[in-house]
Amino acid sequence: MRAVVLVGGEGTRLRPITETIPKPLVPLVDRPSLAHVLDHLERHGVHEVVLSSSYHEETFGAFIRSRRGDPAITWITEIEPLGTGGAIVNALEALDTDEPFLALNGDILTDLDLTEMFALHRDREAVATIALTPVDDARPYGLVPLDGQGRVLEFREKPAELIPGDINAGTYVLDPSALHGWTRGENVSIERQIFPALIAAGRPLYGFPSGAYWMDLGTPEAYLQAHWDLLDGRVGGEPAYPSPFIQSEGVHEQGVLGLHVVAGPGVRVAATAMVEDSVLFEAARVDESAVVRRSILGRNASVHAAAEVVDSVLGEGAAVAEGAVAHGQRVRPGERFEA
Repeated sequence: MRAVVLVGGEGTRLRPITETIPKPLVPLVDRPSLAHVLDHLERHGVHEVVLSSSYHEETFGAFIRSRRGDPAITWITEIEPLGTGGAIVNALEALDTDEPFLALNGDILTDLDLTEMFALHRDREAVATIALTPVDDARPYGLVPLDGQGRVLEFREKPAELIPGDINAGTYVLDPSALHGWTRGENVSIERQIFPALIAAGRPLYGFPSGAYWMDLGTPEAYLQAHWDLLDGRVGGEPAYPSPFIQSEGVHEQGVLGLHVVAGPGVRVAATAMVEDSVLFEAARVDESAVVRRSILGRNASVHAAAEVVDSVLGEGAAVAEGAVAHGQRVRPGERFEA
């Protein structure tokens, strides 16, 4: 089985973290989030993956070299962003297959049963199958209604009012023929152009509703929640992580850490500091009597003595000054917050 993984997202909603780390390489507990995606594919028998991105290959070079075993990785650099559909069309030559393949967004944490989804695609002789996940509020996403046989009827625009329903979960099984007629190198949306064209042509496009775990890692709130869900063992196939998850000897045994805390290598937490519901990247520091809650501290970020950081994101090398109170702040890389 083969797959295309789209890893070109800029991660604008996760700034300032993504100002120095590409979104797919942002740490998720013990390894980059993209590693969780590739490990999930490997568990379902995917042996070859094409990574498609507008980033240059050297940005991901160290990560790619660190991978061992399945899936083997082929890299494609988009000369200019091609959209979700254009990137997949552009990858067809590298896939070199007449068989159905998986295509998915690289910024989703899920334990979706890809094997079952692939089997349904074949059984129904579909040209495309779309994973769907239920949400309580479809306003940020739009809705994907099905008929009684599971065929996709349409892609509805984002509703103006709060409404529950099934949304596109960003994972597809595609027959190469689904992409025939689209020109390589053009910017095309699979959701707004390719799928609607298949529906209009009467081609068999099916939905795969699933109650599997699913989290779009696009916002700080979702990113933190994904950590807590991993620590709580809510994501199938993932390791059993201890909670809190501490990878550093610099966390003082008298420091107060909540269960939902991840501290990367080289992190330092002072004896009188308190950290709750937060993720601390490599070499981040929390000094004496400082408090950190529901926040993300980038690499080498520092929270100085008696400071308070709540619902905030600190970029790489950012600092919160001694005694400062940062509530709901985003501190850019290298900057110092002193309010």
